[in-house]
Amino acid sequence: MDIRVDIKKTLDEAVRTLGFSEVVFSLEHPADITHGDYATNVALVVSKQVRTHASSEKLNPKDTALLIKKELEKVPLPYVEKIEIAGPGFINFYLTRSFFASSIQEILKQKSSFGHNALYKGKKVLVEYTDPNPFKQFHIGHLMSNAIGESISRLFAVSGARVKRACYQGDFGLHVAKALWAILKHRDVFPSKKTPLSERTAFLGACYVEGAEAYDNDPQAKTEIEVLNKKIFEKKDKEIRAFYDAGKKWSLEHFEELYALLGTQFDYYFFESEVAPDGIELVRRFTEKGVFEKSDNAIVFKAERFDTKLHTRVFINSQGLPTYETKELGLNTKKYKKIRPDKSIIITANEQSDYFRVVLKALEIVAPEARKITEHISHGMLRFAQGKMSSRKGNVITGESMINDIRDLVLEKMKDREMDEEEKKEVSDIVAVAAIKYSILKQVTSSDIIFDFEKSISFEGDSGPYLLYTAVRAQSVLEKAKKEGIKARIQTSLDETVLLEKKLCQFPEIVSRSSEERSPHFVATYLIELAALFNSWYAHHPIVVAGSVESPHRVAITTAVHVVLENGLDVLGIRIPKKM
Repeated sequence: MDIRVDIKKTLDEAVRTLGFSEVVFSLEHPADITHGDYATNVALVVSKQVRTHASSEKLNPKDTALLIKKELEKVPLPYVEKIEIAGPGFINFYLTRSFFASSIQEILKQKSSFGHNALYKGKKVLVEYTDPNPFKQFHIGHLMSNAIGESISRLFAVSGARVKRACYQGDFGLHVAKALWAILKHRDVFPSKKTPLSERTAFLGACYVEGAEAYDNDPQAKTEIEVLNKKIFEKKDKEIRAFYDAGKKWSLEHFEELYALLGTQFDYYFFESEVAPDGIELVRRFTEKGVFEKSDNAIVFKAERFDTKLHTRVFINSQGLPTYETKELGLNTKKYKKIRPDKSIIITANEQSDYFRVVLKALEIVAPEARKITEHISHGMLRFAQGKMSSRKGNVITGESMINDIRDLVLEKMKDREMDEEEKKEVSDIVAVAAIKYSILKQVTSSDIIFDFEKSISFEGDSGPYLLYTAVRAQSVLEKAKKEGIKARIQTSLDETVLLEKKLCQFPEIVSRSSEERSPHFVATYLIELAALFNSWYAHHPIVVAGSVESPHRVAITTAVHVVLENGLDVLGIRIPKKM
């Protein structure tokens, strides 16, 4: 039951009955629980209007609130115990004990489906994220994109959509040419297949850094790399092709290892080499139609002609090669034709926002049907004390090294736990990923994040491990209750509804809002608040007490907490270990 929807619908009807026109108003949970379970500003909004009947005069907010309250009381809402006017004209709703009891029962009944909704039922949603490039290292920016993209994918899924995940990778272009230029210089130490995969990909990353530095600082090397870039695109040189194929294969294998650890499985992989021809064809065709223009042996899109806030970008360079912009056109038209999604989401860093504004304007002109379904979501950067990291320079922090560093910190904290080494390894992997993902997802998506290693692995407070610890604690309590033969049973006769019960009932609303606003941070914040409430309640209320009349009810609440934590963490893409 969605009581919020019922209250809002009833408020809309009351406003219309009283002769006011329809308005947009808020209906939220008050910060102070003593002010009710829901509060609305509807009276403050409509009081600015003149009614169409009963009175031609404007009313003050408090009088308007009283009128609305009387209208609401004519047909009492189920589960609303009382309605009060507060402050300058807020209307507060207090829900009944039976409502919260039935809501807890609903959690126990629905279990893993609790919190699901039908916002996108029947829709096919394609989400593209992570997008690491072969020949470059999987850096912490990719970790951020993966965490956000995976969570947004799961939010769409629990909202009824058929979700497809996509990864787009640059398998040719200047970055590949830079890496291959250095690889050819060091062909005599090119790793064999027997070399550990991590060492092979580290070699590729080092070669990329060397090539990037040479391109920036050595004019002759820059010329050689540009010539090599064209040869890679033409695919005619056998030696170049052999090194290219090996390097690409190693990179993709390494990425799959990381995806498995992060809990991501992609349905589609798109590569620049596959989508470039479609993009080139579009640019050539629409150059003839005047959309793109020739300029200094290149082809450009003067986006400011169509929107003064935009700027000119090159789509085919002076060497006749497609730029990222052209490949992006090919990618998004290919997505539309191949998958036919109702919504196509692209997730990248904020620094690509201006680029995407221009590309999406071009897409709107050359393929309006593809543009109509395409949505770009940008996220901030993951930063440390030394500032922004860069894969072009030597100060890159790889995703793998970050996970390993946090895993080592977790293992150190767990050194005295009674687990065998295999168990500790499994738990440390789960906790390390949870620490990273939660640190990313608790922030507003567009914000930069200053990552704190020590805080991220804390088993207390605002962290992923704290959520896991709470979920494991709840499960331990339930196992103890099972041994004692205490079964979960809601007691409706209790006089008082605990704050924890009220918090549990908010979960579906939180998920819906997160889905609509593409904002996992609402779920992350909610889970931390729920965990804090549970741990405080746990500290003051014995749950498993043989013969206690209150134990079955408290076991029911604990079960509901575990269900909601499990469902919420799943939305964030975080697994729960069996023990910690």
